Amino acid sequence: MNQARILIVDDEPGIRQTLAGVLEDEHFAVAGAANAAEALALARQQAYELVLLDIWLPDLDGLQVLQQLRTLPVPPDVIIVSGHGTIETAVRATKLGAFDFLEKPLSVERTLLAIRNALEQRRLRRENLELRQQFADRALLVGDSVPLRALRQQIALMAPTQGRVLIYGESGVGKELVARALHAHSERRQAAFIEVNCAAIPEEAIESELFGHARGAFPGAETARDGRFVRADGGSLFLDEVGDMSLKTQSKVLRVLDEGSFTPLGSNQALTIDARILAATNKNLEEEIARGNFREDLFYRLNVIPFFVPPLRERKEDIATLARHFLNEFSRAYGRQCREIAPEALEVLHGYAWPGNVRELRNLIERVVILHPNARTIERRHLPAGLQRRREEAGRQDYPSLQEARAAYEREYILKKLEEYSGNISRTAEALGLERSHFYRKMKSLGIAGQN
Repeated sequence: MNQARILIVDDEPGIRQTLAGVLEDEHFAVAGAANAAEALALARQQAYELVLLDIWLPDLDGLQVLQQLRTLPVPPDVIIVSGHGTIETAVRATKLGAFDFLEKPLSVERTLLAIRNALEQRRLRRENLELRQQFADRALLVGDSVPLRALRQQIALMAPTQGRVLIYGESGVGKELVARALHAHSERRQAAFIEVNCAAIPEEAIESELFGHARGAFPGAETARDGRFVRADGGSLFLDEVGDMSLKTQSKVLRVLDEGSFTPLGSNQALTIDARILAATNKNLEEEIARGNFREDLFYRLNVIPFFVPPLRERKEDIATLARHFLNEFSRAYGRQCREIAPEALEVLHGYAWPGNVRELRNLIERVVILHPNARTIERRHLPAGLQRRREEAGRQDYPSLQEARAAYEREYILKKLEEYSGNISRTAEALGLERSHFYRKMKSLGIAGQN
């Protein structure tokens, strides 16, 4: 709040001087203007956090000045000051965007309170915008391969709906990013996105984490605590690694999904919540159902809109883009000058199988940036020695059967053709000499997501 820039606009020199003295004692940077023209000229030259604006000025009505201030690239907050205030004027000023309305003679305490409130609200708005930008950055799906473009298209179609989502994919592919993107593009984006890693929370604590508890519900529960379901009310609840949830907890989650309400541990008061459920797993839940590890009824409740996030080895076109994205991210974070990746280093990255997927690539780039602080370009020699060896071993991969080898070749060939025709299924099918329906079935059998 200190050093905030405040502009006092009043045609009475005594008021400007008195207010300036009070505000400078509070460590604000203060400027003054005797009329509208002078005030607008100052506001265009210098950004002010707050303007104290007299409504009666010799050259222009204060409300007209307010309207012009609101059109500035970074508009200040405005407190209207009037010696002849009316309710009608105060209402008009508020509708035009004024933060507050003060009547003369001014009370120092009331004026300082209004100023502090205005600056605090401004700070909170700025922090909120920064948090939204951070969330948007963390929901960014980087890459332009055919599978990723198809995934983005599916997100755009399904995000505005209220349907529950189940996201499939190997560890490290970016399932959380998909969940965040779904929330960021949904009608719930102004509300909270709450994440629960079902694999990381101990079994004895997960019920309390999800549903909350009353004071004294168990030893150590000295205060009541809201669970993740309550915190996600009105927003989205992301159940990551839902396949690792115990059968007991699955049963309780199922009841919440069916009834829309639950009772915190140790409480006798049921709570009603409205949260969109997004879940993710790296397991084959149908196999887990067959083994008795996952409830079939919960699976059908969660699997309303299925998403599949392909592993990095199946969208190798994205490796270079992702590597450069992470390089920029970590170069900024660690104050490094490195901004390029040499072609021979990209060749090694492109040829590696990436069993840890995008997470492994991200960790590798961070490690290289940290270990080579003076490098301006990532070269092949900067990459871990084992990476090239594992790349060569992957290149000699043997398939257990001719059928699997043929399927792998067909998949890679079709992905290249789809890329060539920008994901257009009809044009790709025509180029391959296949009927569109036949080609679509072939894609489905090979696990390729396509665009319509």
